[in-house]
Amino acid sequence: MNRPLLLLDIDGVLNPYGSPQPPVGYTEHRLFPGEEPVRVNPAHGTWITEASAVLDIAWATSWNDEANQLLAPLLHITPLPVVTMPRTPFHPSEKIPLIAAYAQQRPAAWIDDLHTPQAHVWAARRTSPTLLITADPTIGLTRDSIDRVIAWATPFSNPGNLSAPPDSNRS
Repeated sequence: MNRPLLLLDIDGVLNPYGSPQPPVGYTEHRLFPGEEPVRVNPAHGTWITEASAVLDIAWATSWNDEANQLLAPLLHITPLPVVTMPRTPFHPSEKIPLIAAYAQQRPAAWIDDLHTPQAHVWAARRTSPTLLITADPTIGLTRDSIDRVIAWATPFSNPGNLSAPPDSNRS
C-alpha cells in the first residue's frame, strides 16, 4: 500500500482570514500586490515536516505553484507536489474531481476550510480511508488538527498493518 496523502489548502488553513488581526503566532506578509496580506505561522513548517514522516503531502490550493514559490520558503519547507486547481474564482466543489484523480485509491486526509457537501459525499463513498478536517478560517491550522492527521496516518505507514485506523472515512 502506498503511503497516505495529506492534501493541504492554504487560504483559511495556513493563511487564516476573517478576523481584523492575525491570530497569535502569525505574521503578515505582502506577497500579492493590491491584495490582503498573507498570514503565516512559522510553526506550520515544523508541523508539515513532522507530518511528512508518515504522509506524502501535496498542495491542494488555488495558489497552485505559487505555494512553493512564495509560501514554502517562509515555512522553511521543501517544495511539495501541487494538485493543480482551476484559475480563480472557482467553486470549492471544483477541487473534488482534481483531488480524487490525484489521490486515486490511496488513503487521503484533506485539510481545507471550505469542504462542501460534495466533498463529504466523496469522502464517504471512497473505498480508501479518507479523513476530512475542516479548519476554522479565522484560526487556521491547529496543532490538534495536525496531530489528528498524524495519528490517523501512522497505521498506514507500517506496511505490515493493513487494517484501517478507527476514524477512517469520517469527516
